[in-house]
Amino acid sequence: MIFEKTSVDGCYVIKRSIPIDERGYFSRLADVDEFRDNGLNSNFVQISASKNYAMGTLRGMHMQIGDSAEEKYICCVDGEVFDVCLDLRKESSTYLKYSSVILSEENGNAIYIPKGCAHGFISLKDNSQLIYFMTAPHDKEAERGYRWNDPAFCIDWPIAPTA
Repeated sequence: MIFEKTSVDGCYVIKRSIPIDERGYFSRLADVDEFRDNGLNSNFVQISASKNYAMGTLRGMHMQIGDSAEEKYICCVDGEVFDVCLDLRKESSTYLKYSSVILSEENGNAIYIPKGCAHGFISLKDNSQLIYFMTAPHDKEAERGYRWNDPAFCIDWPIAPTA
């Protein structure tokens, strides 16, 4: 796994190796030791899946706050998405900046979202599926959502949402 810093402090694109042969492939989605060696929290307490049937499905921007704030590690295991990490930490040097990456089964990219950052994505292919690893359990009271097209964020989405 290769850990690359992004333009948002604490956010990383993680490039997984996907060795392919005539049978298919076997690839690690996460490696706790490699996360630790790169200074990232790997105490995942919840793993979830997100299936998005149609291209143009938008999910985000969302996060949890307070004691329920979480780090997220997200990888795409089918299809393709444009994924965004938005820094909402007022004390951060990258406050209101975002980082984006294409996640797909083929490219093996994943993203690590630090606490205090919102996350969202739009599917670029039908039947896109993501796996989320989270460091805090879901807490409905701590949920926060932000408009995907808020002019304060200036996120340059590649397509308009359809769902």
